Parts: sequence; C-alpha cells; structure tokens
Amino acid sequence: MEQTAKPPISAANGHPSSSRSNVPVISVHRMEADGIQIFHRVAGNAGAPVLLLLHGFPASSFMFRDLMLRLADFYRVIAPDLPGFGFTEVPEKRKYTYSFDALANTVQAFTDALSLNHYAIYVFDYGAPTGFRLAMSHPERITAIISQNGNAYEEGLGDAWEPIRTYWSAPTSENREVVRQNILNLEGTRWQYTHGVTNPESVHPESYTLDAALLERPGNRDIQLDLFLDYASNVKLYPKFQEYLRKSKPPLLAIWGKNDPFFVPAGAEAFRKDLPNAQVQFLDTGHFATETHSVEIAAAIREFLGANGASQTDRGSLR
Repeated sequence: MEQTAKPPISAANGHPSSSRSNVPVISVHRMEADGIQIFHRVAGNAGAPVLLLLHGFPASSFMFRDLMLRLADFYRVIAPDLPGFGFTEVPEKRKYTYSFDALANTVQAFTDALSLNHYAIYVFDYGAPTGFRLAMSHPERITAIISQNGNAYEEGLGDAWEPIRTYWSAPTSENREVVRQNILNLEGTRWQYTHGVTNPESVHPESYTLDAALLERPGNRDIQLDLFLDYASNVKLYPKFQEYLRKSKPPLLAIWGKNDPFFVPAGAEAFRKDLPNAQVQFLDTGHFATETHSVEIAAAIREFLGANGASQTDRGSLR
C-alpha cells in the first residue's frame, strides 16, 4: 500500500510547518530603554507598516492579544507595557517618577530604541495622553491615530471620574484612600471590564484577574494613585492636544465603546471639532471594547488605514 508523505514537523512547535506558516504569532520581548526593562509584545513581519498599541489603566499589552493576531498579517504590531503596568520592570535605583510626562518619555525612548520613524498609534485610556504627547513631540512620525476610548476633550469625561476629580481638587490622604478602596481592587477592576457589556459573562476572566493580581504587587497601588492624581495634567494639556490635531491634521479614527462610564461618546464626537474628517464609530459595549469587539475594531482599522494611505513601511530595527 502506498503511504502518504507527512508534512515536515517544525522543531519549534511540533506542528506541520506547511500548515502553520501563515498563522500569526505573538512573540514577547524585553529591552532596556530609559533605564527600564520594557516588556513588549510583537507580531507581524519586520518592515511591515507599524502600529504602536498603547494600553490603559489597569491593563497591559495583554489586552491586545486578540487584536494583534487579527492585524499581524499586514501590520507590524508592537505593544509595550507602560511603567507600573504588566511585566515592565522599573529598577528601584532608577528613582522613577510616575507621571504622564514620564510615561511618554519612556515610550519615546522605546520607539527610538526600535528606530521607529513612521508609525500609526492606537491609543486607549492612559495610552491617549501618552500617545498624544509622542505625537506633539514628533508629529512627522505619526501616520495615523486610532483612538479607542482615548480621550482628549473635557466633554468626554464621564461621571465615573467624580471621586478622582475630588482627589484632584483636594489631594488629601482621606480622598486618596477613597480612590484606593473603591477602584484598586478585584471588584473595581472587574466592573471596569464588564460595565456596559451586553453579556458580562462573555468577558474572559483572565483579563481583569491578571490586572487585579498585578495591582497587588508591593507599592503598585501607590503608583496608580500617583497616576490618578497626575491625570489632571492631561486635562490641562487637552487644549495643546487639540492644537496638535488642528495643525498636523493626522488621519483619525475614534472607535468607542458607547457605554463607557469613564470616557463617554461626547469625547469621540469632539474630535470632529478639530478634525472635521475624523471618522467616528460607536460599538455597543463598555470601556474595554477589545474584549468584546476585536473583530469589528480590527476590520475598522484595516479599512481606515488603507483608505488613508497610512500603510508605508518603516524599516527600522524592529524586534
């Protein structure tokens, strides 16, 4: 009897190599930049158009695990963990000051280390004030912006900010403790992931469970409380962010979980004040839209970047 030849086995994964060659893979890396060991995830071919993904509170690059796979066939997608989040390590001797200026400086150093000269940015939550600082610093590098619940307007701040606004106006130990007790725990983190989601049980529990576990690391809650307090600096910079948009006119897609209690739909609509051609799309979900609508978000990104010509390659030393 004639035997059918079996496809060769890849030593790396034990699977038939011919059937796996086109399946995107996310690799994890650590590199030093700004005196910090930055953990980051990468997918896609070196030399492909670059999309830098910037996460928010209290998440990490893990939040992009599904979205990256849906984009990696055409884009080089790179997602770092910000200092104080995920698996990025800040040496104690670095004496790091946890502020949004510092986060932006660190990400800037990270992009410089990777020789990223042209890239689109996907900004979410804390990633927005971080990413907009990068864009203001080097507008020539930014090919496009995707803002997913990434705010730049006061009208986009929802009622869920009230305890933090109180903390801004009176940064007392009592108000700091209110924020600590109400937000920095498993239930508070789970609520951020599930509020506004049609079926909360559809949200994978690994997401908020991982975030909550990392919040429990020694000293991390104080880091987060410092960043909550410093978020007021972002609000003060909103006019500068808006000036950048008017002056540089980057292609912009605002794709928004419309049930987000933190960054409400008015924040997405507001981009059109400074960028009349901004595309605005709403999804019937909450703050962490990638947990429930990664298929729709990936499709919107592909269409948006393709239509706006933001697909030039960057042949830096992408790792």
